[in-house]
Amino acid sequence: MSENDLRLKKEKAKKMMLLFALLSITMTFGGLTSAYVVSKGRPDWLVDFTLPQSFIYSTFVIVLSSVTIQLSKFFLNNGKSKNRSLIFLATTFILGIIFLILQFNGFNNLIDLGYYFAGAQSNVTTSFIYVLAFVHLLHLLAGLIVISVLFYKTYYDKYIDSILGFSLGVTFWHFLDLLWVYLFVFLYFIG
Repeated sequence: MSENDLRLKKEKAKKMMLLFALLSITMTFGGLTSAYVVSKGRPDWLVDFTLPQSFIYSTFVIVLSSVTIQLSKFFLNNGKSKNRSLIFLATTFILGIIFLILQFNGFNNLIDLGYYFAGAQSNVTTSFIYVLAFVHLLHLLAGLIVISVLFYKTYYDKYIDSILGFSLGVTFWHFLDLLWVYLFVFLYFIG
């Protein structure tokens, strides 16, 4: 087996690992949102609940972060400018942090309205929202770690021969962004 064949096999394996991870995450959220829909028939379900504004703002921020990470990939892939790529990666990371802050602000708004995750003052509706958003936040923290690794490797010119790792990181980030948009639309219109 030639060195090129071995490299192609490794690349294919890495892509498949990412695909399996994304499918697993998709199935998790598919199950959670299905349970949400089934639970809507409960008599204690909140019918007049609206999401706090912070969740709307965080959606715009996360969509913008998909644009900035794609620009980072563009500049790295085309050999245009490593510095521009790093700037857009850093911007993506900062937008990810802003997203987290807005999410926690949204949770604080829920608590201020008297909606808790658990306990005597909790409600099944808001408990679902907490679980969905919290599980997404865990994945987003993993995404921020990925962006940190991409930044480090870009800074130290680790993507000279192949940008596969960078591309996989970008795909993961886009997936997280799309997942939040799905959750937001689901909670806003179906919730």
